[in-house]
Amino acid sequence: MSDDLPTTMAGVQLLGHGGYEQLRYRTDLALPRPKRGEVLIRVAGAGVNNTDINTRIGWYSKSVTGATAPTEIASDDDGAWSDNPIQFPRIQGADCCGYIVAVGEGVDPVRVGERVLTRTMQDPLVLDPARPTATMVFGSEFDGGFAEYTVCRSSETYAVTSEWSDAELASIPCAWSTAEGMLERASVGAERVLITGASGGVGSAAIQLAKRRGAEVLAVCGQAKADQVRALGADQVIDRGASLLQAAGESSVDVVIDLVAGPGFSELTTVLRPSGRYAVSGAIGGPIVELDVRDLYLKDLNFFGSTWQSPDVFANLIGYIERDEVRPTVAATYPLAEIVSAQEHFVRKDFVGKIVLVP
Repeated sequence: MSDDLPTTMAGVQLLGHGGYEQLRYRTDLALPRPKRGEVLIRVAGAGVNNTDINTRIGWYSKSVTGATAPTEIASDDDGAWSDNPIQFPRIQGADCCGYIVAVGEGVDPVRVGERVLTRTMQDPLVLDPARPTATMVFGSEFDGGFAEYTVCRSSETYAVTSEWSDAELASIPCAWSTAEGMLERASVGAERVLITGASGGVGSAAIQLAKRRGAEVLAVCGQAKADQVRALGADQVIDRGASLLQAAGESSVDVVIDLVAGPGFSELTTVLRPSGRYAVSGAIGGPIVELDVRDLYLKDLNFFGSTWQSPDVFANLIGYIERDEVRPTVAATYPLAEIVSAQEHFVRKDFVGKIVLVP
């Protein structure tokens, strides 16, 4: 690597499952070195996501049944999102916008200097035919973007040409690929789509991405955020907590894009039309729901869980960015050293769009 690069860097280590005390900002971390097939990236921005909070508090554990919250902590071995316990200490950060400053063996040096985004949901190092939807998450199975520098496989690092700010680009990888992955999984087209949690990072992305596909969008969010959500393109805004049946109508929605689950889940199958599609990639309202199975089979509904993503999902997002077909909303930026303040802001859910950490 270049002699111009430092030998140490600043970053945030997650020391274990728990509260904010498990986040340790350090300035003496060893600079990672790119291995064969990898690139070294100087991080310019890293978005804050629900998965960061969920992993820290161990929310993915089956012992947790409540909504995503910083107060319910699990320390079980199943506290990570995948089948394997997370290895601590871990540098989290599912998002990364940055600049390639060095490459490992087998990577064309011409990549040095590229402005890039890293794909959040990455292919496993070894493909298992028995698990075609297996995936690895940047900042979970390996270190991510909450540092001054990070490494990533070159094949999972996408060059992007855009006039957007680094913070805007840093808000894209996790939230927008999650939203586009759900829309792709449910084959959303020019039809009526209901989006829950519409003011958050994924929900606000889903509004724009669904509109891009020609959909009529019904967005569910808090009343205080209604004007901002409407400005993103929502055709109808439904107050969170209001009756979906009254606001939308029975059997009136073609697709539900759900990020909330929780107590309001039971109405989602009621508003779906026969043969409607339900796609889910989050449960910030709580993972345990009440389902009337009669709706499921009598209406021939289609349910889609959405975690794994085809590489085409991220490649398509790069195209949308470069053609200025969408634009993210960055609600706030924080220095990386203030990660606790950023996460405290994040869990209050009093904003629209994304919060981004800047090293």
